[in-house]
Amino acid sequence: MEKLKLANLYKAELITVSGKLVYRYNKCLKLMGVAPSGLKTFSIDGMGWSPEIADEKGDVNYLNHGDANQHAIIITPLQKNKPIYVPFHTFDREMMRLVFDTYGEKIKDITRDCAICIDFDQKIEVFYEPLDVLKYNRIEICFHLINTLNEAQKHQLKLIDTFHQGNNFIDEDLHAELLASAKQYGDLRDRDLDLPALEFTASSFYTRAFGGVYVLRDFIMPIVVFKDKASHNAAVKDTTHNVLIYHVDHSELVVKLREHLIIDYNLRKAVETKRYERIKKLQLALQLEEAAHPKKEILNNTVLFKNYLNKIDKEHHKLINGVEQYLEKVAFSNTPKIPDLIDEKVFVALHEPHSSLSEQHHDLIWRLLVTIAPKDVLYVYWYDKEAFYKIYKSWDDSLQEWAIETISEELFNTEN
Repeated sequence: MEKLKLANLYKAELITVSGKLVYRYNKCLKLMGVAPSGLKTFSIDGMGWSPEIADEKGDVNYLNHGDANQHAIIITPLQKNKPIYVPFHTFDREMMRLVFDTYGEKIKDITRDCAICIDFDQKIEVFYEPLDVLKYNRIEICFHLINTLNEAQKHQLKLIDTFHQGNNFIDEDLHAELLASAKQYGDLRDRDLDLPALEFTASSFYTRAFGGVYVLRDFIMPIVVFKDKASHNAAVKDTTHNVLIYHVDHSELVVKLREHLIIDYNLRKAVETKRYERIKKLQLALQLEEAAHPKKEILNNTVLFKNYLNKIDKEHHKLINGVEQYLEKVAFSNTPKIPDLIDEKVFVALHEPHSSLSEQHHDLIWRLLVTIAPKDVLYVYWYDKEAFYKIYKSWDDSLQEWAIETISEELFNTEN
């Protein structure tokens, strides 16, 4: 992963935590009922999740109490707009954006000497069955301050009010209590520490609960798609919910998504895109078990690409240039069938979200397409980084270098 780190493609925007911030972070963990970290320094993302602490605890979900109870930690205003590297739900970024958009100035003030633990309460104590994910609807975002600073403020203000009554200004015990409060917490009179709960409504989303589940409920009929076969098999036995249930490997899923105007495809348009070029290159690279040239060189050199393509078994050509073969044949006859000439997963990878979908749904459906058919190295990186890191580790050095170069180039072009 070092090459990815050097290219700023692996958790590049984490915030370093040290000193007093470590103490405050551990106070948040204690408030959540989680054992404190023994690390003197670590890094966090926009939600307060730390890869180092996850490794230390051997639990990537250490900020969760089961699948149904999620938390976040804010110890610095610098977390605003920072990436969330291991979101449990696709709407996690939206919830954190709501938090900072609503309470950004208060967070700046509070985190000067305090930290905030966030409880995302969806009124579900425990998930028992896979279709319990359908209960996600209104989520109450609740805030808790370490050291109960808001309660200390109320007490300090009450002491001040008492001080101004009658002859209490000469009460030495009251003086001592006021001074003790000021020394411990500072002057809290003008601090705005009130963070009323926020409400967030979840519509369609992906969650990592039950091995990964897509819930699509803003369309013709609710559709639930499982990544885990055991969870899928348990869900299909549930007869209490009127939803369509699929596993990501079901071929009929793609058909249903097209029928519900969730995805669409245009092969003639697709072959002219960089996405199609990236898919072709990756498919060829994965077919080359032994090559006289580095894979990066083969994929970046048109002559070498054609040379190695012609050495591939004809049966595997549908993985690489089956789309072009199909388009050539269908131009003269309507008898050619897509499954006969185009690999099923490559065909799925050339779909895209339907043009009628909102931007929010676009991102979710792209992620679903990437899950079904992880064929485009750039889109896998964009929409499912954990899946990208997993397949990246299985590639040889040269293919890894090609992937880094390809992704970096596209990200640079996007930013400019």
